[in-house]
Amino acid sequence: MKSTQNHFTYDIIISGAGPVGLFLACELALAKCSVLILEKAEDPHSPLKQLPFGIRGLSAPTIETLYRRGLLKELEVHKRLKSPHQNGGEGARRQVGHFAGIPFHEGDIDTSQWKYRLAGSTQTSLISEMQELEIVLARRAESLGVEIKRGFAMTGFHQTEDGVTVQSDDQSFKGKWLVGCDGSRSVVRKTAGFDFAGTEPEFTGYSTRVDIADPEKLNPGRNVTPRGMYLQSQPGYLMIQDFDGGAFHGEQKPITLEHVQEVLRRISKTDVTISTLHIATTWTDRARQATTYRKGRVLLAGDAAHIHAPLGGQGLNLGLGDAMNLGWKLAAIIQKKAPENLLDSYYTERHPIGAQVLDWSRAQVEIMKPGPATHALYAIIRDLMDTRDGATYMAGRVWGVHTHYNLGGDHPLTGHSVPNFEFGDGTKIGELMHDGQGILLDFDRNASLKNLAAEYSDQIKYVSARAKEQLGLNALLIRPDGCVAWASDHTPDYSELRKTAARWFVCNSGIRD
Repeated sequence: MKSTQNHFTYDIIISGAGPVGLFLACELALAKCSVLILEKAEDPHSPLKQLPFGIRGLSAPTIETLYRRGLLKELEVHKRLKSPHQNGGEGARRQVGHFAGIPFHEGDIDTSQWKYRLAGSTQTSLISEMQELEIVLARRAESLGVEIKRGFAMTGFHQTEDGVTVQSDDQSFKGKWLVGCDGSRSVVRKTAGFDFAGTEPEFTGYSTRVDIADPEKLNPGRNVTPRGMYLQSQPGYLMIQDFDGGAFHGEQKPITLEHVQEVLRRISKTDVTISTLHIATTWTDRARQATTYRKGRVLLAGDAAHIHAPLGGQGLNLGLGDAMNLGWKLAAIIQKKAPENLLDSYYTERHPIGAQVLDWSRAQVEIMKPGPATHALYAIIRDLMDTRDGATYMAGRVWGVHTHYNLGGDHPLTGHSVPNFEFGDGTKIGELMHDGQGILLDFDRNASLKNLAAEYSDQIKYVSARAKEQLGLNALLIRPDGCVAWASDHTPDYSELRKTAARWFVCNSGIRD
């Protein structure tokens, strides 16, 4: 799928073959763009991606994203594993999530408060394995023609008004656009000089797999002590938080058995002995975000654009949301189906979502600190979460149910994820989105709406059918990412619909060479 137009080898070059880079590549290739991914690691399989380190919770927007592209059915881990938050037997209150280690429970969540989540909607949370997710996305990307070069670290780039030349040691590659999906220490971000503003860490976190000579000295589960926290999710798998201001992580020293044992003994207040250290990595709660997501023809997504503590696994979900939002917009510009200023909406929509997640992470850290004042605040939050409204609010935030964009418009559904309407033949709206096109959904067989969709026939498909639950709606315009751009409960305002369609799409007689 190489293009020689304007002497560019690729439409887009992506640095980084993690889930964000791979999914972005899938979105771009789905829209017939030529894509190259450069990945510095030669082997995509890392011990840290194995269970349980690689387990991540997928939020509602991520699950919907994978479902709308036909990828959810390919993930198997959630079908054979229980969520790490689930506990208790029959009749017990089942924990389904947490905030700063404070659990909320399934029976306390009032889903009737989520007006636009239909009975046939995808699940609000699932677990996934990082390695499996990357395998599924890489397989899809390659089937769409994406070229993935592993063992190719990006060492620099140069951009002009009409393209970017990327270096990997003694090789160079040309593209019209470059997207940095290369993680928290992004070479793309640093080379381009993006400002990365935020706050410094409070702790060093450790994820380890160890053999313990005297495991009876440690309690299972999450244990808060005056010096930090340790979590034993399975025998030998330990997560530790040491509130040292992130000092050890910042020094980037080798993680030795002796060091992990010293930290564990100090945090747990035991003389536990580690006999073997198999795997160990460190992380912090440093929270930073790029002040812009674009510089010329260079863009950022995922951890390259924002970093925070991996509490609750929201980083993966945030990054995949970036990719879904950016992919169709960048593709539309490349395919001359949108003006370049459409990219402005990538920043204006995704940056506020990222800022919310960073603040959510900071709030959790604040009530996890050792000390009497924090313990008092922790107790109040715990009591609030033990109420029906409190649990519902927390679940809605943790699972991303409330995620939406401020698109203007009068209808309350505008900017939110489209409900998964089910039609009379059993088909659901999400199943009609596998091709990445926009949809004009008409419940009332309105000829004027059909004619309008025809003006955008290579970008918007017209769907006319009655749904089992219509929520009082009669028509919706749905963007390729599943976001409702326009909705109507009554006779459609055609002038407003035309204005909205022109904002996100270019009609068949629009931008061309």
